Amino acid sequence: MSEKFHTELDQLKHDSIEMAQFARIMLADAVQALITENIPNATEVKSRKRELRDRTISLEERAYQLIALYQPMAKDMRVIVCILKIIAGAERIGRYGKDIASMTRHIQDEPSSPHPPPLPHMASLVTTMIDDVMTAFEKENLALIEEFSSRDDVIDDLWHSMFRQTLKIMIENPKTITRYTSYIMAARYLERCADHACKMAENVHYAITGNRIEIK
Repeated sequence: MSEKFHTELDQLKHDSIEMAQFARIMLADAVQALITENIPNATEVKSRKRELRDRTISLEERAYQLIALYQPMAKDMRVIVCILKIIAGAERIGRYGKDIASMTRHIQDEPSSPHPPPLPHMASLVTTMIDDVMTAFEKENLALIEEFSSRDDVIDDLWHSMFRQTLKIMIENPKTITRYTSYIMAARYLERCADHACKMAENVHYAITGNRIEIK
């Protein structure tokens, strides 16, 4: 395959990793805005949706052009497919961030929370997974994703624990329903983002080794 192809592929890979980081920051900023009930910050996060979409379209078109122009095979083709999967996952993560940011306005006039949810902790775990899978892709270091199954289990456990606790709070005090419903939804979105990180990890493993794995 030509040197020009590999130069373009390397740049596309770099830009797809940057997009995943863009989405990861959207998610982290959205959770922070929700917890602090910062409406201006939440609005700013939501405004990034257009750039997220523009990046998605641009990167997808570049990937398709590489396939059409060079008809890559073997690992090169696996890398391009992985890039397309990362683009799709990153867009979904960014959109979850936008949705979490949108909840901020819904809770600003609701009674305050005596029991803050562990959303910042969950967000930290999820964004670290996104960071690790992107570094694994960039450096071809699969050691960074070896424990993804157990790490995903931790996030699942946090989600179920938070659901039970918040449900109890809402039953005991119906005035908290609006606030805690938003918290439950945000936690669910974080759990789904962890699932997307696991799917990215599966595709990174396949791109690098040619062997498929399933992270449960």
